[in-house]
Amino acid sequence: MADSQSNAPLRANAGTPTSGVLHVRTRLAADFTVVSNALAQRRGSAVTVGVAVYILSLPDGAPVTIAALCEHFSEGEILISRALRELEAAGYLERRRERLPSGQIRTRTSFYDVPGVRGRARPPGPPPHRPRPLPQPAAPVPDEPGTPAPVLADADPEAIAVLTALRRVDARLVLSAREAARLAPAVSEWLAAGVAPREITELLTAGLPDRFRGRPAGVLAFRLRETPLPGPPEPIVLPRPALLPFQTCDGCERAFRAPTPGHCRTCRDHLPGDRLRAAG
Repeated sequence: MADSQSNAPLRANAGTPTSGVLHVRTRLAADFTVVSNALAQRRGSAVTVGVAVYILSLPDGAPVTIAALCEHFSEGEILISRALRELEAAGYLERRRERLPSGQIRTRTSFYDVPGVRGRARPPGPPPHRPRPLPQPAAPVPDEPGTPAPVLADADPEAIAVLTALRRVDARLVLSAREAARLAPAVSEWLAAGVAPREITELLTAGLPDRFRGRPAGVLAFRLRETPLPGPPEPIVLPRPALLPFQTCDGCERAFRAPTPGHCRTCRDHLPGDRLRAAG
């Protein structure tokens, strides 16, 4: 007797999801980057996550200026600058200005795979094996006693003055030194765009909620991030004066501009007074 053949589909593996994404894993031994889930699954702008992962994949010393990032990504300067500000506010990115022995000032950029973990920069070479630290909260926290605060002298003093004066308008807007240093670059961009400090203060303090769910620095960072920078002022175009029509001189038949027919200036200068009054 022949064996029976069944056309019924095989029963799916009990551990395989019936919906959603299925990962096809490949074990990589080189040319890969370790990214924490807290960063890869960060809610908000996809541009911010993409810029962060790209910076993490670069070797030490690679340029990460706005111009360099715009050469790699198709997004423009506004979106790239906004992504860098978000990463800086979340603690992943840190930009400090350092003075060289020659007296020149340069910007030193540090990128942390886990915000809140501060240490010395890794020397060139393969990274040492170390256990992965647990993700830390991305929201900025107030300075604790005994922890060194960033040097505010490296930030724009006018931007720091605007931020520290906000508490005079709303007593809840008390910022730590670290928070003020993180918000200062965004305020500097507003000042460079021609926005007066009084207007920035009104933007940051008008219509605030009765209660904050987190630190007030988060609310201020959101307003600075989501409010578009003003465009350049419209050029003032003065109306061109109307040109007088051409007339033919009654004396020499030269063309000249005048509202009505008559004599040109040369003929008028040579006409006697009585003929000039008659011609006029």
